[in-house]
Amino acid sequence: MPPIQQQDTVEVDLGGRAVAVPKGGLYDRYRMGTDLDVVDRDPRVSGVDFFRGMPKTRVDSPIGATFTPNFYYRISTARITMLARSRAIRSRLPGELAPLEVAPGLGLVSVMFFRYEVCDIDFYTEAAVGIAVRPARHGRLGFVDLVAALKNERLDSYVLSLPVSTEIAQVRGRDGYGFPKWVTELDVDIDADRTVARVANDAGGTDLSFSAATPAQTAYPSGRRVSTLNAYTTINGAWHSTLSQTNVLAAGSASLPRDAALRVGAGRMADDLRSLDPVRTVRLDVVTEGQLALHMPVPTSVPPGGRVRRDER
Repeated sequence: MPPIQQQDTVEVDLGGRAVAVPKGGLYDRYRMGTDLDVVDRDPRVSGVDFFRGMPKTRVDSPIGATFTPNFYYRISTARITMLARSRAIRSRLPGELAPLEVAPGLGLVSVMFFRYEVCDIDFYTEAAVGIAVRPARHGRLGFVDLVAALKNERLDSYVLSLPVSTEIAQVRGRDGYGFPKWVTELDVDIDADRTVARVANDAGGTDLSFSAATPAQTAYPSGRRVSTLNAYTTINGAWHSTLSQTNVLAAGSASLPRDAALRVGAGRMADDLRSLDPVRTVRLDVVTEGQLALHMPVPTSVPPGGRVRRDER
């Protein structure tokens, strides 16, 4: 489904930065305090019941006063999960974090693509290279945590790269959340038949691209299947955790996908992925329809020396 083209823009202030946003778009009209009844009438949105029981709070942040959570009313996503050697993963993690290991010496890394069709900050696309990490709240990982992470039901992550297609998404994500975001040409198209994505590098070539048949989709009632992700970042030298909650409405998975073509080109994402030295793709998860609530980051306690001790391996 192509995005609605909006040629005219207006400038808004985000923490002292002037950022262009679509004129007449949701952010221009509501500044994050979007009228849910208006969204409910959008034919692209299945409904807004998921958000009605989640009141927004006005908070101060590095990007100025804003409302949280940030609501995404229709999204589609793809996640390619790969095995990688723990030694390579640890070389890219801060010392306070440790990889989530599925076996001694093997952890999980992923490439993700996102298409945000309707949201509080208007249409944009996003991609990520991330590392599954052990929950900071645990000293020893439990079996339930591992199973939940493998099913993408509850995951803790550290993100290496997170390019986006719009300036407001970059400024909010980088300055407000502490994520490594930059703006680039980024195409993501996901439907029931095929999943295709391409991230451009600074020279206009391909950083990363992906193509695969979309796994068969299963529909879920709103609120039946809600997954959570905690992403760890540092803001002004202090650790924070950002919670996102995904209301899955249609999704499917494929284990050991054979026709999934991930092309690693030249660019920041490609460099990050190569540095992790992935050895095998183990799972493809595609959500053709979902909704998302992204909360503002909150300070969190990350114990020093988070590396797994030898007696825990």
